[in-house]
Amino acid sequence: MDYLNFDFDDDEDQQDEMSELTSPVDAQSVTEVTDTAEEKRRDDSSETDLEIEDIDRSFAVTIKGAELYTEACKLVGVVPVSYFIRNMEESVMNLNHHGLGPKGTKALAIALVSNTTITHLELEDNWILGEGTTYLVQMLRENCYIQEMNISHNHLNTDGAEAICRMFYNNISNIRAIQLAGNDFREESAIYFSESLMTNYRVIELDLSQNEFAEKGGELLGQMLANNESLEILNLSWNHLRMKGAVALSAGLRANGSLKTLNLSWNGFGNEGALALGEALKVNTALTELDISSNHINNEGTMKLCKGLEVNGSLKILKMAYNPLSVEAAIALVTSVRKNSKSRMEEINISNVLVNEGFIRLLDVTCQMRPELDVIYGGVGGHFTKKPEQRSDAMKLIQNYLDEHKLRLWDFFRNIDKDGNMKIPVADFRKAMMLQSKIPLDRLQVRELIRKLDQARTGYIDYSHLKVQEPEKPKEEMEEEEEI
Repeated sequence: MDYLNFDFDDDEDQQDEMSELTSPVDAQSVTEVTDTAEEKRRDDSSETDLEIEDIDRSFAVTIKGAELYTEACKLVGVVPVSYFIRNMEESVMNLNHHGLGPKGTKALAIALVSNTTITHLELEDNWILGEGTTYLVQMLRENCYIQEMNISHNHLNTDGAEAICRMFYNNISNIRAIQLAGNDFREESAIYFSESLMTNYRVIELDLSQNEFAEKGGELLGQMLANNESLEILNLSWNHLRMKGAVALSAGLRANGSLKTLNLSWNGFGNEGALALGEALKVNTALTELDISSNHINNEGTMKLCKGLEVNGSLKILKMAYNPLSVEAAIALVTSVRKNSKSRMEEINISNVLVNEGFIRLLDVTCQMRPELDVIYGGVGGHFTKKPEQRSDAMKLIQNYLDEHKLRLWDFFRNIDKDGNMKIPVADFRKAMMLQSKIPLDRLQVRELIRKLDQARTGYIDYSHLKVQEPEKPKEEMEEEEEI
């Protein structure tokens, strides 16, 4: 790999330019310097010759915050964003869909260099382009407070990819999570991500969805996965990963020891890709969530994937919805979990698949052994379950039981909460509800209960809001509840 594809010398010059923001300037008023810079800008017909260096020399070190941003906007020639001025002291700054463009991004970057409160920056859909990305990268060299950034759908193209990856390669920012979806990254951009992320140790969450990585991109990103030791969440959905690219990416997953969540939905892995993923799952011990929804995987491919599921001891969530699967594939998936004593599977999503009574019996038997397991399927007996069968409301049944025994809801949840932090993992809650015998609840009632208690799909049942409402009850009542 030729790491000199990145123009590092030029990048160091840009870093020096941005650093001038924090150094003293000559004893010249802001107004005089601004006027001089404005005259220079009017005399110059180019729209891109105005470098951040010019803006740096326009402001004294004492100018910060809203005043700095306002003066930067005047010099660059853009209208200030009032929302930014009003919320500069908030930790999350949402400037999505504000039409900033490269110049507006430059003014924003000047103001953010000295900002110490914003940790999450949202800049989706602002036509930042590659030019604006360069200003953001320069800013991030100096700003050590921003840790999450969303610059999706900004037409960054290859120039923007190179600028971002230059930052990745040098580990020069504190960015831990970055969203780059829908930025027209094609095969030629993949080399930058591959080379830079092989050596990056800061970024743990990366979204490259809705781009155009294909066969070559899959090979390069696969090489990155085999060498990267920091990424924990990677989203490659809605790309063109298929055939050799899918196989190569899966091969990279074999050697990866850090990635926990991988989204490959809406690609074209097919049966060959499913086979390669199955082989990767045989040896991978880190991945806990895999989404391969809508990947043209049929029953044959699922059987190959199951070979990996039969021995894997880390995967908890498998999403395979919108693949052309039948009940045979559904049975194979559940059987692979049942046969694997090391399996940690908590959720299998095959929500478009119609199953039969034989599958239901198998699932019931499996759930007796693995009460934490939830399989989401489409319907039974040839009919989609658009309207679930009428069942008693699970929450009402719980409340009735508690009222009858003079118990409190707060203590009911607390008794299930092993860690005592008022957030119960969904799998633990499902297991506890399936194993208890005091309140008659079946698998579907428990599923519906969890949907109500975790509407945002966070993976946790948060009952902290009950603490104020529910005081602690006498010790004798606690002892009675422990029998539930």
